[in-house]
Amino acid sequence: MTKIAIFPGRYIQGNGELKRIKNHVEHLGNSFFVLISKSGYKRFGDTIKESFGDSVKVDFAEFNGECSKNEINRIRDEFKAKGSDVIIGVGGGKILDTAKAVAYYEKAPVVIVPTIASTDAPCSALSVIYTDDGVFEEYLFLPKNPDMVLIDLEAIANAPSRLLVAGMGDALATKFEARAAARAGVKNLTGAYPTDTAMALADLCYETLITEGLKARLAVEKKVVTKSVEKVVEANTLLSGIGFESGGLAAAHAIHNGLTAIEETHELYHGEKVAFGTLVQLVLENAPMDEIEEVLYFCNEVGLPTTLKELNIKEVSKEKLMEVAKLSCAEGETIHNMPFEVTPEDVYAAILAADALGENYKL
Repeated sequence: MTKIAIFPGRYIQGNGELKRIKNHVEHLGNSFFVLISKSGYKRFGDTIKESFGDSVKVDFAEFNGECSKNEINRIRDEFKAKGSDVIIGVGGGKILDTAKAVAYYEKAPVVIVPTIASTDAPCSALSVIYTDDGVFEEYLFLPKNPDMVLIDLEAIANAPSRLLVAGMGDALATKFEARAAARAGVKNLTGAYPTDTAMALADLCYETLITEGLKARLAVEKKVVTKSVEKVVEANTLLSGIGFESGGLAAAHAIHNGLTAIEETHELYHGEKVAFGTLVQLVLENAPMDEIEEVLYFCNEVGLPTTLKELNIKEVSKEKLMEVAKLSCAEGETIHNMPFEVTPEDVYAAILAADALGENYKL
C-alpha cells in the first residue's frame, strides 16, 4: 500500500515577516515578480520594496481580479517580459491560485503570501480556474506544492475577524472528512493512501480550533496578535491544508458545493458553508451526540452558521434542498468518500436534521 503526504517546501509565520521577505526568498532566485491587487499594493507595496532594497530586481503586476486562463496567460507574458526568476503572490485566494498556475507553466519557484487566513488553500498543489466572468471552469492540479508559504500575522490581524472565523469553518471539517475517508479506505488527493502524520495533523487542527478559536477571534477583533491567533492561523492554513490534501475530503465540502445552488448563500464565505456541511456530515454518520454538541458549541461560540436561517435560507423549500442534495451527490463529488453509500434523499434528510439540531441548540 502506497502512502503519500505532501507539504509546501517551507512554511514561515510570524509578526512582520513581510519586512523580512528578502531574507526568506533570496535563495530562490535573483529577480522577483510580485502579483498583487491595487489595494494590496497600497497596503504592502512599500514594505516589500523596502525589504528588497535596491540590490535586487523586483517588479509588481496588478491582478485583474479573476483566476482565469486569460489572466494567467497575461501574467505569464508579463513575467517573461520582465525576465523574472521567481513569482510571489500576495493577497487572497484567486491571486495565490494565479501565481501558482503561472509558476507551474513557467517552471519557476512560487512564494505564496496570504494576507487573510480564510481558507486552507495557500499550501495546496491546486489552482481553481474560473472564466473571466467568475464562473467556475476547472481545477488545475499541480505537480508540487508551493516552494514557500509566508504569513505575516500583522496582516492577518488587520483583516476583518469574520475572515479568520471563516477559515476556522473550513478547517473544522478537516478532521471529520479525513476520518471518514480513512474509514472508507479511499485514496487522498495525491492518489495514494493517507499517512499517520496527515491524520495526526488533522486531529491537531481540530483540537487547536476548539481550545483557541474564541480567544483568537476576540484578539483579531482588537487587531492584535496573540498566541491564540498564531495557533489558529497555523491550524487554518498549514494543518488544515495538509489535512485535506493528504488526509482526504468527504461530505462536508460536497455539501458546500451543493449549497452554492441556492443564491441566498452566495454572500457567505466558503468556510461558513463548510461549517454547516460538517454538521450535516456528522448527522449522516449518526455521530455521538457529545461530538455533535461540541461542534455546535464551537460554531456558536466563534460565529459560524449552524442553521439554514444563518445561511440566509429563510424559506426552506423541498425543491431547493433536493437540488442541493443532488448536487452534493453528483458523480465525482467527495461525498462518495464516505464509508457508506449516500443518496440525495439521505442528504436532504441530514440537512433538515442538522438545521433542527442547530435551532434546538440555540434554545
